[in-house]
Amino acid sequence: MCLDFLWMVVKRSFVLILYLICCTSCVSIPVNVRGIELPHRQVIFVKVNGTTANISFWQKDRTWKRTYQCAAVIGRNGLAPIGEKKEGDGRTPQGIFDIQRSFGYASRMETGLNYAQVSSNDMWVDDVLSLDYNQWVTTTEAHFFERLKRNDILYRMAAVIEYNTQNIVRGAGSAIFMHIWRSYYKPTAGCVALSQRNMRRIMKKLDKDQKPLIIIEAIHGR
Repeated sequence: MCLDFLWMVVKRSFVLILYLICCTSCVSIPVNVRGIELPHRQVIFVKVNGTTANISFWQKDRTWKRTYQCAAVIGRNGLAPIGEKKEGDGRTPQGIFDIQRSFGYASRMETGLNYAQVSSNDMWVDDVLSLDYNQWVTTTEAHFFERLKRNDILYRMAAVIEYNTQNIVRGAGSAIFMHIWRSYYKPTAGCVALSQRNMRRIMKKLDKDQKPLIIIEAIHGR
């Protein structure tokens, strides 16, 4: 009887281990991630549903593997389809964008991105009439801009989503970042935001030499 019981325990343990191995190794790779080619070896995949989203972090060695996932929020008016984002519309742009730069309040941050500590002199211009539109500056004649050193924690850790930062189209949207959220129930003005804990973990993973991308798409996309 004791041997039979022991054998049953061993079999059940083996089945459980096999199940866990299969579940871990057979995570479905999103089509948009699977299609990313070298030199890009890191992808933040943002799957949007309304004003909330699921983030999954993908790393490619020989194959793509999901190494982290968490919740996020986006713009208060949801997702802007490609080519439809406008300044001040409260929407997050859909698409695939580079991530290379980061900033924050501390003198150092544990990340492989290019990092700069911001002060009250650092601004991001959102004045559509300014020649500095959608640029990070320390001096400007623009009438409207965002201070990167805030009185709250939102930009304590932030990464620049390189939307409309090359061949800039004035009025097409500016200052799109990944940063710390106010809460899961408070969407942004157009950025992607997540908890401070999750932001710290993702920033630690990001490495500019891995050419990271962020893919933002609606939940019904393939």
